[in-house]
Amino acid sequence: MATLADSPDAAQMRRHARAALIILTFINLFNYIDRYVFAILGETLKKPTTLGLTDGQLGWVGASFMVVYALTSPVFGTLGDRQGRSRLIASGVAIWSVGTMLGGFARGFWTLLGGRSVVGVGEAAYGSIAPAVLSDHYPKAERGRVLSIFYIAIPVGAALGYILGGEMDHAFGWRAAFFIAGAPGLVLALLLMRLRDPQRGTQDDPSDVDAIPHGSALSGGWPAYRGFFRNRPYMGTVLGYAAYTFGLGAMSFWMPMFLQRVRGFTERDAGTGFGKIVVITGLVGTLAGGWLGDRLLRHTPRAYLYLAGVTTLIAAPLAYAALTITDRTTMLWTFFAVQLLLFASTGPVNSAILNAVIPTQRATAMAFSILMIHLLGDVPSPILIGNVSFAQGDNAASLQHSLLMFVPPSIMLAGIIWMATALWSSRAKVTAAG
Repeated sequence: MATLADSPDAAQMRRHARAALIILTFINLFNYIDRYVFAILGETLKKPTTLGLTDGQLGWVGASFMVVYALTSPVFGTLGDRQGRSRLIASGVAIWSVGTMLGGFARGFWTLLGGRSVVGVGEAAYGSIAPAVLSDHYPKAERGRVLSIFYIAIPVGAALGYILGGEMDHAFGWRAAFFIAGAPGLVLALLLMRLRDPQRGTQDDPSDVDAIPHGSALSGGWPAYRGFFRNRPYMGTVLGYAAYTFGLGAMSFWMPMFLQRVRGFTERDAGTGFGKIVVITGLVGTLAGGWLGDRLLRHTPRAYLYLAGVTTLIAAPLAYAALTITDRTTMLWTFFAVQLLLFASTGPVNSAILNAVIPTQRATAMAFSILMIHLLGDVPSPILIGNVSFAQGDNAASLQHSLLMFVPPSIMLAGIIWMATALWSSRAKVTAAG
């Protein structure tokens, strides 16, 4: 007897789902190339012969993108739960691409700040809506792996951003790096116009939706934000994610400069060396974390949080060691271990966020998550680290001290919050059952 899973309609839905995953992941790759091409150019932009920026100014430019990204995400999240999503995503891709290329025309601190801020507007549309679209293409039991594939673009795109930026700067100058990184997005925006937008909640089991805390069961859009504060699993996951993003964002922004200034790497070696670490650990860690999270989900509904908590608690002391080890080979292998553990959390944590709310709130939930993790995470971290380094001498020793002050403790805090949220959820469920 034929089943729904064997029907032509089901086969077509699977084809649409695979197409959406491939297209959105590929575009997310360019999302992160555009985001991280700036980081490798920091030491070049400090030179008096280019823009003559200080560490403090570099921190503000890095944070400007995140501030705009975070503040505009709730707007696009609300629109994403109420309107057609393909056109919204396409508009975001076009805007961030233009913003990246504007960086190539910068003549000083303020013009570079403006260009990077425009990038934030475009990425807000994409970052808040694309994961919600994928959650409507795939059932709950597959979302950890699916989102891990989608978020592979973080390490691969970041690594390509480092490598592309360094190579373009070396061969053609720093302005060329912004032009080459931004231009492909305009073509990709046209491709997105053909992306199928699935019905919201079509892949969800009604019993899973009914189990979501009552406080979150409001309509999508602005009223939903009030409900998120009463949804403890959601808020605990997001707050842990904010601490995680603080540490990971600081490393992503400052590590190329740390390798050059503190450990004596050239710009090309720093970009290529750290880029290779990020891409390998990102591919392995992100895929392994998504696969393992889905496997563990068969045994406990809090598997995603337990996995994220354990891996970050192990990564925190290793991050401290990596920032203090002087031997280059040992230091790079330690960074390798840190990045591998941190990327294992990516798919599981984002799956936990999407699973903690009802289907008609998912774009809004992702948008609110983006707002929280960036305003509390990688918006303040580049600024704090840059200004503490500037105040202590704006040199190698000050940068190392500033990174040690902020990065390992924030990673440790993320692990503690995620473990506490998972344990609280377990006790709450036992109490309710009793």
